[in-house]
Amino acid sequence: MNSIDAAAYSSQGTERERVALPAGMFDGTVNNAVMHQVVKAHLANQRQGTHKTKTRGFVVGGNQKPWRQKGTGRARQGSTRAPQWVGGGTVFGPIPRSYSQDIPRKIKLLARKSALNARARENALFVIDAFDFAAPKTSRIRALLQRLDIGAGDRKVLILTDGVNRNVYLSGRNLPNVQVLPFDEASTYDLLWCHVVLVESAALGHKLEPVAEREPPERAARAKAAKSESAEAKTPASRAKAAPRGETRKSAAKKRAPARKAPAKSAAPRKKAAKKAAPRRAATRPRRKEK
Repeated sequence: MNSIDAAAYSSQGTERERVALPAGMFDGTVNNAVMHQVVKAHLANQRQGTHKTKTRGFVVGGNQKPWRQKGTGRARQGSTRAPQWVGGGTVFGPIPRSYSQDIPRKIKLLARKSALNARARENALFVIDAFDFAAPKTSRIRALLQRLDIGAGDRKVLILTDGVNRNVYLSGRNLPNVQVLPFDEASTYDLLWCHVVLVESAALGHKLEPVAEREPPERAARAKAAKSESAEAKTPASRAKAAPRGETRKSAAKKRAPARKAPAKSAAPRKKAAKKAAPRRAATRPRRKEK
């Protein structure tokens, strides 16, 4: 029997060597009929079963016979709350009941095993060395999903930790398409609900040594682009500093030179025009009468 292996990554998304999955759990068995039975029972057990409609015995009123039995020409009626009357009772309506279904334990285990094998055969199961979160941080989960290229669109991600990890749970709680559960508590429905499964290595019985983290290629390209832009921004300033002294002195002298005064000849014609206009104004004035 060929063993199934899965891709392994660090908690920051650095790729590691592929890891062989446990042969006892990942043996390639996929039983679709059992998975359908278990998922159907799981959804049925989620129903509350509190629906209820009123039969003619629960509808208020209708105790008196609407008209006499004979002599009216109409059909005989005994109550206005009969099912054929508007406002009457409901026939064979839903009543409160339990929808719970019992599934044998071995069938549940087989369905869960089949779901894990199905995700492993689809290359949708990734192993993470350790979720060593000192404090809840949603940005770390989002960065990990973006680096693995599994957080885009409507893809649903299931993160399985080794036991209860509160920091990881709080980190992924704010993301709508991410669910964090302990590995032992994940059901068949949870494994089939998601598109990608991230499993902590300790939950599978592996102990992976830490590796040196590497920056993603996109981040490195952005850093190079930022350095080149900063270098280009510095070059014009250096060129201005390296300009010859003669040019800088000439430009400074031009800026300091005062503006030349306009010639005084332009004011002379205005004065002559004013003198010529004076007698005309005097001629227009009325003469004083002599006494």
